Amino acid sequence: SCKLFFSNDPVKIVKAKGQYMYDENGRRYLDCINNVAHVGHCHPDIVKAAHEQNQLLNTNSRYLHDNLVNYAERLSKTLPEKLCIFYFLNSGSEANDLALRLARQYTKHEDVIVLDHAYHGHLTSLIDISPYKFRNLEGQKEWVHVAPVPDTYRGLYREDHEDSVTAYANEVKNIIEQAHKRGRKVAAFFVESLPSVGGQIIPPAGYFQKVAEHMHKAGGVFIADEIQVGFGRVGKHFWAFQLQGEDFIPDIVTMGKPIGNGHPIACVATTKEIAEAFAATGVEYFNTFGGNPVSCAIGLAVLDVIEKEHLQAHATEVGNFLMKLLKEQKIKHPIIGDVRGSGLFIGVDLIKDQAERTPATAEAEYLITRLKEEYILLSTDGPGRNVLKFKPPMCFNMEDAKFVVDTIDKLLT
Repeated sequence: SCKLFFSNDPVKIVKAKGQYMYDENGRRYLDCINNVAHVGHCHPDIVKAAHEQNQLLNTNSRYLHDNLVNYAERLSKTLPEKLCIFYFLNSGSEANDLALRLARQYTKHEDVIVLDHAYHGHLTSLIDISPYKFRNLEGQKEWVHVAPVPDTYRGLYREDHEDSVTAYANEVKNIIEQAHKRGRKVAAFFVESLPSVGGQIIPPAGYFQKVAEHMHKAGGVFIADEIQVGFGRVGKHFWAFQLQGEDFIPDIVTMGKPIGNGHPIACVATTKEIAEAFAATGVEYFNTFGGNPVSCAIGLAVLDVIEKEHLQAHATEVGNFLMKLLKEQKIKHPIIGDVRGSGLFIGVDLIKDQAERTPATAEAEYLITRLKEEYILLSTDGPGRNVLKFKPPMCFNMEDAKFVVDTIDKLLT
């Protein structure tokens, strides 16, 4: 069931360091895919933290341990004050599943609104709210509602629309109203802060605020899935939802992937009110390994490295440079329809036709196959599999950016 990257000619990777991966013949590849190795593959500080804690203790999470409290405190400093309760888990899928349970318990409603093409994880509960998956399986459940992606390049309301923010938010409002007419009540609007599988989308600022307003009025909550895009990847902010503006605060935030630099740790952050409603059932929430001493030591080390190596500022600087180079290519090559992103989360939308913006699927596939032959690992995403998807380790630098764009230029030419 597992499809390998470059399945016609897969790469066997035996070691990695920083933003580079090495195959069994010692060939070096530039990694533009791995947002999991957030601060760089095999970062010595992360390896050291794991090793030192492993020598002392790793155990079930039902004992007191300083690492757990210290980590929760450090994490809380990066978030708005009202998000002050933390649940630790092992994966992003577990985090999203718990977020769903929290929302339902708090609101006493069942229904969920998601964006089209969304992917939130591989548990049954999450396949049900992931159009990217359920459209190819048993289809849409009656408690799931799908809103259009707020994509101003190829979505319903584009860059020439007078108020795309309100128009996209009104789509959600209409879904709520239709659900109410059918006697259904909405528990949550569940969204990736920057839809990734949907095609590296940057929702217009103000969209989340308007949607949250509609949700709260309907007695629902707003869940921000930061599993791909959190921890400073967007550069100017630590969390991608902060791109929407300082006045926006989700009710629940989920984290995974980069949180442990490749180690399985995840987290759900929420408010006291939601946590208290969840605890009021009397049914305990228990996760054997979630928040174990080693996971928390690694989590702390990741935060230390982000701070010490100024990786947020680095993501802004290198991301801006990469976007600039890619936009220069857009002028040169008509196949590039759109370049969008923030920090080191960037999408390049390849098209067959400027007017129709038809996805250039085969060309995108060809390009990433050729890039691999030039020792650059890049992937595609989006409904048309035509969006080149940049989310490299945060140590990706100017030289790497230039190397990738020069190679893309050469191949497109």
